[in-house]
Amino acid sequence: MSFVSVARLSSRCISIRMSSFLGDPGAGAGKSGGSGGSIREAGGAFGKLEAAREDEYFYNLQKTQLKGLKDQIQKEIEHHEGQMRNHQEVVERHKKRISELESEEVKAKF
Repeated sequence: MSFVSVARLSSRCISIRMSSFLGDPGAGAGKSGGSGGSIREAGGAFGKLEAAREDEYFYNLQKTQLKGLKDQIQKEIEHHEGQMRNHQEVVERHKKRISELESEEVKAKF
Protein backbone atom coordinates (compact mmCIF):
# COMPACT_ATOMS: atom_id res chain seq x y z
CA MET A 1 0.00 0.00 0.00
CA SER A 2 1.51 3.32 -1.03
CA PHE A 3 1.98 6.37 1.13
CA VAL A 4 -0.76 8.29 -0.65
CA SER A 5 -3.36 5.53 -0.39
CA VAL A 6 -2.65 4.99 3.32
CA ALA A 7 -2.91 8.72 3.96
CA ARG A 8 -6.21 8.93 2.08
CA LEU A 9 -7.61 5.91 3.91
CA SER A 10 -6.53 7.30 7.26
CA SER A 11 -8.10 10.69 6.59
CA ARG A 12 -11.34 9.05 5.44
CA CYS A 13 -11.56 6.98 8.62
CA ILE A 14 -10.95 10.05 10.74
CA SER A 15 -13.58 12.15 8.96
CA ILE A 16 -16.15 9.33 8.95
CA ARG A 17 -15.50 8.60 12.60
CA MET A 18 -15.75 12.22 13.66
CA SER A 19 -19.00 12.80 11.77
CA SER A 20 -20.72 9.61 12.89
CA PHE A 21 -21.92 11.04 16.21
CA LEU A 22 -24.23 13.97 16.20
CA GLY A 23 -25.06 14.19 19.85
CA ASP A 24 -24.21 12.10 22.86
CA PRO A 25 -22.39 8.86 21.91
CA GLY A 26 -24.49 5.82 22.72
CA ALA A 27 -27.62 7.84 23.34
CA GLY A 28 -29.67 6.28 20.53
CA ALA A 29 -30.18 6.62 16.81
CA GLY A 30 -28.33 9.35 14.97
CA LYS A 31 -29.62 11.99 12.55
CA SER A 32 -28.70 9.99 9.45
CA GLY A 33 -32.00 8.12 9.48
CA GLY A 34 -30.61 4.69 10.34
CA SER A 35 -30.88 3.14 13.71
CA GLY A 36 -27.78 2.75 15.80
CA GLY A 37 -28.71 -0.84 16.50
CA SER A 38 -30.92 -2.24 19.25
CA ILE A 39 -28.37 -1.63 21.98
CA ARG A 40 -27.84 1.98 20.92
CA GLU A 41 -31.57 2.57 20.55
CA ALA A 42 -32.07 1.50 24.14
CA GLY A 43 -29.47 4.07 25.20
CA GLY A 44 -28.13 3.96 28.72
CA ALA A 45 -24.97 2.24 29.89
CA PHE A 46 -24.93 -0.47 27.21
CA GLY A 47 -25.24 2.08 24.43
CA LYS A 48 -22.42 4.13 25.91
CA LEU A 49 -20.29 1.01 26.36
CA GLU A 50 -20.86 0.05 22.72
CA ALA A 51 -19.94 3.57 21.60
CA ALA A 52 -16.77 3.43 23.71
CA ARG A 53 -15.80 0.08 22.19
CA GLU A 54 -16.40 1.45 18.72
CA ASP A 55 -14.27 4.50 19.49
CA GLU A 56 -11.52 2.23 20.82
CA TYR A 57 -11.64 0.10 17.65
CA PHE A 58 -11.24 3.11 15.36
CA TYR A 59 -8.54 4.57 17.60
CA ASN A 60 -6.55 1.32 17.40
CA LEU A 61 -7.16 1.07 13.65
CA GLN A 62 -5.88 4.60 13.13
CA LYS A 63 -2.87 3.92 15.37
CA THR A 64 -2.02 0.82 13.32
CA GLN A 65 -2.41 2.71 10.05
CA LEU A 66 -0.17 5.53 11.27
CA LYS A 67 2.49 3.05 12.38
CA GLY A 68 2.38 1.41 8.95
CA LEU A 69 2.66 4.81 7.30
CA LYS A 70 5.66 5.77 9.46
CA ASP A 71 7.35 2.43 8.70
CA GLN A 72 6.80 2.86 4.96
CA ILE A 73 8.18 6.40 5.00
CA GLN A 74 11.22 5.23 6.99
CA LYS A 75 11.88 2.51 4.38
CA GLU A 76 11.66 5.11 1.61
CA ILE A 77 14.10 7.38 3.48
CA GLU A 78 16.59 4.54 3.88
CA HIS A 79 16.23 3.63 0.20
CA HIS A 80 16.86 7.20 -0.95
CA GLU A 81 19.80 7.64 1.42
CA GLY A 82 21.33 4.50 -0.09
CA GLN A 83 20.79 5.91 -3.57
CA MET A 84 22.47 9.15 -2.50
CA ARG A 85 25.54 7.24 -1.28
CA ASN A 86 25.71 5.26 -4.52
CA HIS A 87 25.39 8.39 -6.63
CA GLN A 88 28.04 10.17 -4.58
CA GLU A 89 30.44 7.24 -5.15
CA VAL A 90 29.76 7.37 -8.88
CA VAL A 91 30.35 11.14 -8.96
CA GLU A 92 33.68 10.69 -7.16
CA ARG A 93 34.69 7.95 -9.61
CA HIS A 94 33.86 10.18 -12.58
CA LYS A 95 35.77 13.12 -11.08
CA LYS A 96 38.78 10.87 -10.55
CA ARG A 97 38.55 9.61 -14.12
CA ILE A 98 38.35 13.18 -15.46
CA SER A 99 41.45 14.17 -13.47
CA GLU A 100 43.27 11.08 -14.79
CA LEU A 101 42.32 11.99 -18.35
CA GLU A 102 43.44 15.59 -17.84
CA SER A 103 46.80 14.45 -16.46
CA GLU A 104 47.22 12.10 -19.44
CA GLU A 105 46.36 15.00 -21.76
CA VAL A 106 49.03 17.20 -20.13
CA LYS A 107 51.64 14.40 -20.47
CA ALA A 108 50.69 13.90 -24.13
CA LYS A 109 51.35 17.58 -24.94
CA PHE A 110 54.99 17.29 -23.93
